[in-house]
Amino acid sequence: MIDNSGERRLATTTTTLTVPTPDGRADAFAAFPEGGGRHPGVLLHTDAFGPRPVIRELARELAGHGYYVLVPHLYYRQGPAPVAELPEHIGEEARPGLIARLLPLIHEHTPDRVLRDAGAFLDCLTSRPEVADGPVGTVGYCWGAVLAMRTAAAHPDRVAAVAGFHPGALVTDAPDSPHRLLSTLAAEVHLGLAEGDMTPEARAELDRALDAAGAVHTIEVYPDTVHGFTMADTDAFSPAGLRRHWDRLLPLLGRALSRG
Repeated sequence: MIDNSGERRLATTTTTLTVPTPDGRADAFAAFPEGGGRHPGVLLHTDAFGPRPVIRELARELAGHGYYVLVPHLYYRQGPAPVAELPEHIGEEARPGLIARLLPLIHEHTPDRVLRDAGAFLDCLTSRPEVADGPVGTVGYCWGAVLAMRTAAAHPDRVAAVAGFHPGALVTDAPDSPHRLLSTLAAEVHLGLAEGDMTPEARAELDRALDAAGAVHTIEVYPDTVHGFTMADTDAFSPAGLRRHWDRLLPLLGRALSRG
């Protein structure tokens, strides 16, 4: 199989899983190369809208480059996905109502819950027979980028790469703001920002925190993008932004993760 860049991709297969957690059982989706073998693992955290066809396509695309990709349903405490009915295309007219429906669920997903889930999701990922030994990567979109960063900081011995695209609030005034918890981080980091995602002051604060942690990292503003640019089912979608996302994500994972 040849992708749009001309690179040969592996054929992939998919499966659904149930992940035991301290708070219940999370439904999940996984994509991985066909034909057996073991592959580096990647934990993919969705944006606020959760699992849906565009997320499955991102997971399959990543799996086609030789990774086992686990996509948990982050709102599992409220029931299986989807917890809100989503249109085929999330246009600007639908977005406010959906955000109003989902924002309380995001607020309920406290840092304590994130950390309880993180260990369970990593345990599930690394226990799969298709996943190679060694560290894994965490990837997140929008709100999911915050969860990916928290997971990497909480499990430095297990996570060697973390990538976030059009991230949520990584720098806040809260005592447990993600940027205040990076001293234990051992992963290489890439953050791909849309224009307007982060103030210069917040970006500088995050950069200082990553420097203090000794983390190899890049924080890049992707030109001519708005928040949500990787999501092809939204008005924010930018084909050029999505290509740049792959151009940054794949080398990061290739450098950081050992292959089985």
